[in-house]
Amino acid sequence: MRPADLPRLSGERLQAGLWEAVLDLPTGAPPPGIEALHGDRALPGVTACPDPDRPGRHRLSVPIPADLLSDGVQNVLIRDRNTGATLAHVSILAGAVLERDVRAELDQMRAELDLLKRAFRDHCREVPVFQRLSQRSGS
Repeated sequence: MRPADLPRLSGERLQAGLWEAVLDLPTGAPPPGIEALHGDRALPGVTACPDPDRPGRHRLSVPIPADLLSDGVQNVLIRDRNTGATLAHVSILAGAVLERDVRAELDQMRAELDLLKRAFRDHCREVPVFQRLSQRSGS
């Protein structure tokens, strides 16, 4: 399929427990059969309402159930049931467990960045062009 033949999502947002987006379908495409999955569980209340002013445009709405929210990362997959095509992923991050995970990940990224900076500086000292620039700047 060419990109012009694929459905496009825009205007995605999550507000007050409701994920919303606008789905534009290619000309002549069948109406979407949208489903939202959390793991193997299909979420209830998913709607895809056609826009009467814009043929091929649908307003998607996915209520996020409160019982889905818990510590860690929860992923909801939005897909077209007719084609099996994945349209979007909604990730919800919450809880104290996550805070520790994010801080550990940030610490690891900082350490890796420091390692890369040192390696790059060492490399620059070895390359003649960078040696000349370094001597000019006085570093």
